[in-house]
Amino acid sequence: MKKTIRNVAVVTGTATAAFLLAAGPASAVPSTVWTVNPSPAAFTATNSGNIVLSVNGIAMTCTKSGASGSMASATGNPATVASISAINFGATGFPCTSVLGNVTTVATTPWTVVAQDYTAATGVTKGYIGNVDAKVTVGACVFRVTGKASGTYTNSTGKLAVSSVSGELNVVSSTNCGSAVPVGAKPIFTGAYLVKKTGTTVIPTIVGSNP
Repeated sequence: MKKTIRNVAVVTGTATAAFLLAAGPASAVPSTVWTVNPSPAAFTATNSGNIVLSVNGIAMTCTKSGASGSMASATGNPATVASISAINFGATGFPCTSVLGNVTTVATTPWTVVAQDYTAATGVTKGYIGNVDAKVTVGACVFRVTGKASGTYTNSTGKLAVSSVSGELNVVSSTNCGSAVPVGAKPIFTGAYLVKKTGTTVIPTIVGSNP
């Protein structure tokens, strides 16, 4: 079963309108049912490997990162199956680093985990991290990144792997960054997190189906 991913704002706007015009009201597609187990549930996520934000070839690397939030079953396509209420980059004694110096990132949450496609044979859901909004400080340089980042979630491991493509994230403001990080730059965000139900070793699962 494959469904098309779109940014929520686009789906509720031009893409939906175009589909309805082409298909007509009698061709409505059933909504996808996303079953999260357990649901609802609080979750925590810890990075597996480095988390990297790359801007104009400058890699900003974090060896420690974590997130928390809640997840629940949902209906729709795309559909928000989890909300990230807190996410941190770096930790005491483990700062995020770059060639420009140490990096501090403060996220404005909630971010969302949005489901798009589900492959039953592999137990993998494709989608994206939405509502991304973060202020990044490197020395005197301060810039803000907003947008989304494509990703996958694997039921067998609980791995949320994020790998954005150019244009999903954008630098919307920049102060004292010069040409290194100008407004309009398109960062790439990559990394992976292991997700568990808060306080347990339980790995949540996400399954998509059509009614």
